[in-house]
Amino acid sequence: MSNGSPAAGPDAVPVCPRHPDRVSYVTCQRCGRPACPECQRPAAVGFHCVDCVRELAAARQGRQPRNVYGATARPGGRPMVTFAIIGLCVLVYALQWLIPNDEVFQDFAYANSASLTAAEPWRMLTSAFLHSQGFLLHIVLNMYTLWLFGQALEPYLGRIRFLAVYLLSAVGGSVGFLLLAPGPGTAVIGASGAIFGLFGGLFVVMRQRGGDVRQLLVLIAINAVLGFVIPGIAWQAHLGGLVTGAAATAVIAYAPRGRARAAVQAGGLVAVAVVLAIATVVKVSSVPLTGGISL
Repeated sequence: MSNGSPAAGPDAVPVCPRHPDRVSYVTCQRCGRPACPECQRPAAVGFHCVDCVRELAAARQGRQPRNVYGATARPGGRPMVTFAIIGLCVLVYALQWLIPNDEVFQDFAYANSASLTAAEPWRMLTSAFLHSQGFLLHIVLNMYTLWLFGQALEPYLGRIRFLAVYLLSAVGGSVGFLLLAPGPGTAVIGASGAIFGLFGGLFVVMRQRGGDVRQLLVLIAINAVLGFVIPGIAWQAHLGGLVTGAAATAVIAYAPRGRARAAVQAGGLVAVAVVLAIATVVKVSSVPLTGGISL
């Protein structure tokens, strides 16, 4: 960018570059060029010239827009978090086969045991990335469903919010299993609790946007019934994930717009996590701890 004045030398009179016949001793706070009253625009400090104002406006327009939930709009963008979760689950499943003595299961699966929960609470999350080695369809169906619902929900929520909903739903599934499953000591693995959280999340989004939720309700009902009909399915984890996912998505979807939206959403997600932690502590505290923590 040129310095703007046709006059030269240290004693030159400053003139407006857009109107060389007008003398101006007021300079743009951004580029330093003189600006006549017609070319001055008020700024936070001093004035900007009209050229700088146009450049700043163009730069703002170049920013990626955000949707109603505060997520960055990425036209044609891929659900990268969904793909990453699928990849991690597949990797862990391969490790389950490659590492001998069932060590991956022993180290990362979860059981509704007060002792295990108190000593190794991270299992409530890690168990969502393990799947049954004796039933291949367990991981195949879960990953296919995750792919379908991740593609639908992640663009609405954005990557960080979607990941938060998924992880909270995974933990919520374990909390539901801890609170409702008979036991103690029954092991649970699989991503279905977290996936049910996506069911609940998509229901909230569609309901909030005025969409038809009847088909989704039918799908949720069918999967819920299967948990009671087919043995070996932890319906308690499904229910816990469903409720948690719906609650986590609701604090995102119904947060007020404006500058405080991100803070309200973050605070709401933290509140959901605190409720899960309190429910876990209350349940663990109400059960006498035993000496062993093995599965």
